[in-house]
Amino acid sequence: MGQGLEYDDDYLELFDTWMKDQGFTKRTQQAYLGDVRLFLSSMEKALSTIEAIDIMRFLTKMRQGGAGDAARNRYLSSIRTFFTALIDLQLASSNPSLHIKKSKVEKNQIPTFLSEQLLSVFLQSIEGKYQIRNVAMFLLMSYAGLRVSELHRLNTADFNLTTKSLLVYGKGRKWRLIPLPDELVKVLNKALAERLDSRNKGEQPFFVSQFGRRISIRMIQTIAEKHFEELKKHYAELQGKSISSHKLRHTFATMQVLAGTDIRTLQELLGHASIQTTQIYTHVADKQKQEAMNRVTAFIPAGMGI
Repeated sequence: MGQGLEYDDDYLELFDTWMKDQGFTKRTQQAYLGDVRLFLSSMEKALSTIEAIDIMRFLTKMRQGGAGDAARNRYLSSIRTFFTALIDLQLASSNPSLHIKKSKVEKNQIPTFLSEQLLSVFLQSIEGKYQIRNVAMFLLMSYAGLRVSELHRLNTADFNLTTKSLLVYGKGRKWRLIPLPDELVKVLNKALAERLDSRNKGEQPFFVSQFGRRISIRMIQTIAEKHFEELKKHYAELQGKSISSHKLRHTFATMQVLAGTDIRTLQELLGHASIQTTQIYTHVADKQKQEAMNRVTAFIPAGMGI
């Protein structure tokens, strides 16, 4: 622990409390706490005397240790959020990280997604005692765009059979209403009918584990990973690719873009705070257009005077 920072644990505890009050997910809390703990342990001066150059030196050290642009930006985001919390708690008067620029990350990178054929094979491959529950979870990701954390938080009261819609509690403590297609409504109804009772009578999670508890984020990811690994054995195009449950949400967004959904509507369906986050999926359509043009121009006769 750095010199002059004998109250690091107190600061971290306050930071953790502040993040919980702000509605940060447990996963984000853990990541930010780990980053800030590492940052503070590297400091050799009192917290009140930390300057922008100290933070820049730390970020440079992390990069030299192998951190890429995305990791550097997360460290910066964690530190920036930490000082924002201290200011809110009246434990600091300024944020020395405020004007440090983020690294430029390639924004045109097309997210990994499944083709409609592979998505269908994936969903049909799901079997076992909790088949309907698991199919319902992954349908909500691939045909309604839910995040894993949103599946985890979903309650039975959030599903409205009359209006065929789902109320989703997303990032930034924001709610969004998603209309559901008839086929998905049928599956959700069946999942509710087969749902285990929750041991905690104070809450009614939509997806319940075999132990009668709200299904965890990690369990959702594990179930998806298990089926993806099986899928990889039979499809060469998936070999060597990292496919997680989040790719199902990417698949939803990609299918919407290819179907012609406008970017603003897609932003609302995905629950993105910034339209810039949504625009990454427009590159999928650009790639499809280029491939279509390449197929056509392949038939241009040779020797046309060029």
